[in-house]
Amino acid sequence: MSNTSSTPAPPPRVTTGVPGLDEIVAGGWPAERLHMVLGTPGAGKTTLGLQFLLEGAARGETSLYVSLTETAAEVTQVAASHGWTLDALNLFELDAAHAAMGLEEAGRSMFDPVDVELRQTSQSIFDEVRRLEPRRVVLDSLSELELMAGSALVFRRQLLQMKRLLMEIGATALLLSDSSAPEAELQIQSLVHGILRLEHHTPDYGAERRRLRVSKLRGTKFRSGFHDFDIVRGGVRVYPRLDAREHERLPTGPPFVTGLPALNELIGEGLGRGTSTLIMGPAGAGKSSLTAQLLDAAVDRGEKAAVFLFEESRETFLDRADALGMHLGAAVEAGNLLLTVVNPAELSPGEFSHRVRRVVEEEGVGVVAIDSLNGYVYAMPEERFLALHVHELLAYLRQRDVVTLLVMAQHGLVGHMQSPADVTYVADALLLMRFFEAGGRVRRGVSMLKNRAGYHETAIRELTIDRDGIQVGDPLTGFHGVLGGIPEFVGEEEELMEVARDDA
Repeated sequence: MSNTSSTPAPPPRVTTGVPGLDEIVAGGWPAERLHMVLGTPGAGKTTLGLQFLLEGAARGETSLYVSLTETAAEVTQVAASHGWTLDALNLFELDAAHAAMGLEEAGRSMFDPVDVELRQTSQSIFDEVRRLEPRRVVLDSLSELELMAGSALVFRRQLLQMKRLLMEIGATALLLSDSSAPEAELQIQSLVHGILRLEHHTPDYGAERRRLRVSKLRGTKFRSGFHDFDIVRGGVRVYPRLDAREHERLPTGPPFVTGLPALNELIGEGLGRGTSTLIMGPAGAGKSSLTAQLLDAAVDRGEKAAVFLFEESRETFLDRADALGMHLGAAVEAGNLLLTVVNPAELSPGEFSHRVRRVVEEEGVGVVAIDSLNGYVYAMPEERFLALHVHELLAYLRQRDVVTLLVMAQHGLVGHMQSPADVTYVADALLLMRFFEAGGRVRRGVSMLKNRAGYHETAIRELTIDRDGIQVGDPLTGFHGVLGGIPEFVGEEEELMEVARDDA
């Protein structure tokens, strides 16, 4: 007779009430368990706790907020700043009258006044929990109980009693604690089912940055690592870190054609669906104009596209496109082109990835342009992480079969060019734009250095930008010094586009 073992079913989930957080904790907090939310003052613990309770109240569950440090008026004021009312919650405040009574009783007792105060405080909380039998509880904060306990042993015993009671009535609880109280953190780590850490820091310039991390969720798979979040009117919003492995690969569609026959010949059979193209070159080489041309070709075919502008204003981008014969303004009005201006000083990388994901999944966008990655660099907390962020984003867009266009301006105009970050290995295709001199004029050239999707030309073609729009000419010959950054034309002048048109 063989022994068989069965794995116990995981506990049901309780929604967190925080947009994005359920995705990180695999659907919500494990029910009927204790979870710790750790962070310095101002990190967002109270706001996150109130969202948890309000979500329960909206589902008809009894919810209890126990405040050990703030008055009911202060908690209500926090809620009002987010447009919430707490009428559906039960607020339990250990007010000054209760504290004074504890000290008075302690004065007539043979026990230590601190020990008496802790026991009376704990008993008051236990009595309220037994009376209400809430489904959701938030205790704010454990740091106060730690100070009352005076010793680690007494503090741990009180937590064990609280844990038994909450699990007995089937409550799911969030225990808030300041990370400035390390003893509280150490004593509770082994008692709670999950630990969520909130962090915030202020950069040298721009808005403060916030991120969180689940460091423990016993017996449950969760999304590890740091995730950006912010606090706005309406509460905490979390932006889960992208993981392409969690998204099913969509069927690959036909190649993306550019709308310019000569450029199609340069690229090969077109840009592959689910691939990314990096358009590099110095300022003024025509990178943004070429990107606008590709977007115009997409919306003309009935595809939905999105562009994220890190450096230009909405008006500048649309006015230039209109001057080149592209009617992107009409596409924006019709909702076929989604245009978003991004302020890198205010936006975290996680929130940007979330915005890209939203337009792809909710709006059905099939072409995404980022102009430019230079602005994305400035949004990074540390520049060395840029390639990792871009890699995660492109891996996700590849799974969604999205054509991605990335613009990067190189430092300098002629000669040796430098890039603010090396992401060339991340992109599937690379279009390089350069200036060259011929016939007493500064001209533009475009070449394709790589295309993982298939064949591409190795030639250099001239690119012109004028009132007739963008045009790409035939392959040019007689150049040298291209890789050195100063292409020099030594061929026949008739090969150049302006000369050929003037002679016609």
